[in-house]
Amino acid sequence: MSERWKYQIKTGGTWGVFMTLLMVFFESENTSIIAQLLSWQFYFRLVALLVTGIFVLAYFTWKARVKRMQH
Repeated sequence: MSERWKYQIKTGGTWGVFMTLLMVFFESENTSIIAQLLSWQFYFRLVALLVTGIFVLAYFTWKARVKRMQH
C-alpha cells in the first residue's frame, strides 16, 4: 500500500471516528447514547464521515503535505 493511502486512511479515518463520537456526545442531551448507537442514522453518519474524511479531507491534506515537502 502506498504512503499516500496509509496517510489518508489514518488521517481521514481518525477524523471520521472523532467527528462521529463528538456528534454522539453532543446529541446525548436529547437521546441516550445507547439509542444513538442502535440507530441506523449513527451508522450512516459514521460511513459518510469516514468516506468524506478519507477521500476528501485527507486527500487535500496529503496534497498540501507533498507541496510543503517539495519547497
